[in-house]
Amino acid sequence: MNRYRVAVIPGDGIGVDTIDEAIVALDAVCEVHGGLELAYDRFPWGCAYYLENGVMMPPDGLQVLGDYDCILFGAVGFPPVPDHISLWGLLLPIRQHFDQYVNLRPVKLLEGIPGPLRDKGPEDIDFVCIRENTEGEYAGTGGRVHRGHANEVAIQTGVFTRAGVERVLRYAFDLAASRPRQELASATKSNALQYSMVFWDEVFAELQQGYPQVNCRQYHADALAARMITAPESLDVVVGSNLFGDLLTDLGGALQGSLGIPPSGNINPEKRYPSLFEPVHGSAPDIAGQGIANPIAAIWAASMMLDHLGHADAGDLLLRAVNAVTAEGRTLTPDLGGNATTREVGHAVQEQVRAL
Repeated sequence: MNRYRVAVIPGDGIGVDTIDEAIVALDAVCEVHGGLELAYDRFPWGCAYYLENGVMMPPDGLQVLGDYDCILFGAVGFPPVPDHISLWGLLLPIRQHFDQYVNLRPVKLLEGIPGPLRDKGPEDIDFVCIRENTEGEYAGTGGRVHRGHANEVAIQTGVFTRAGVERVLRYAFDLAASRPRQELASATKSNALQYSMVFWDEVFAELQQGYPQVNCRQYHADALAARMITAPESLDVVVGSNLFGDLLTDLGGALQGSLGIPPSGNINPEKRYPSLFEPVHGSAPDIAGQGIANPIAAIWAASMMLDHLGHADAGDLLLRAVNAVTAEGRTLTPDLGGNATTREVGHAVQEQVRAL
């Protein structure tokens, strides 16, 4: 029996509802698998915790999380806590402290879901985005002086280290080499960012020499965004810096028909520290507590967690169950044109896990 400890942080808003369904789906997979056991500990950290305690998580929060195999995360952010406080108080410290330097985002249109692109179906939209996740434009380096005065200055500095850029690009090359198409596209903007992005391009070119089997292309980030709209079928693996990867992956999520669908993995590939898996839909305060949030992204994130733990068979089973539910089209939440509740979609996925 393979046993794992999972730290569960539902967070804010609809994160609570969707993560509950992810856990139920995981339990169904463990039930039919027979050789897999997951133990969960739930932590009430987030904006509600902040309003009571003045911090998003306790001072020893990172130390506590370090004892777990993985982290399953719901959402962060809720009024009246400013976004920069909620993000920098919880999610970004977890990413940086546990060296989760790869943000992995599958961009795949599920069966039965009408995407926003005319004449583009599941066979056309099926690629993977890799985002550098711990430095770059989100390193948090900079400051402000002369606040409130006419000469006020704000400086935000991107930090690109050779070690940081090389390791995320190498991960992207390895992933591309393992896929049937063996294609890798790099997002850059070296025409305007003559230091950071020229450096990125140089490291990309150096690593390319060690992967002759991988067909490599470079795009300016804006041109790559346009290509994701006009020719998504031409993409296989996409890699970008923290900022460019953030923007492109959210565009990729839109291609999937609803922000209630795409998952995300914040990964430490060496498994020296726990990795974190989450839906990308955010806390959605406008529908929080109504029981209509789409749990598919959270369930898909749970599938990614199983893959990372070394149980690709279980992860594949869970994703096939999700795809079967969407293909059938009878149990969908309002964001997908249905009238099912969060719980009903979760139950339908459980049924498909057992049927498959």
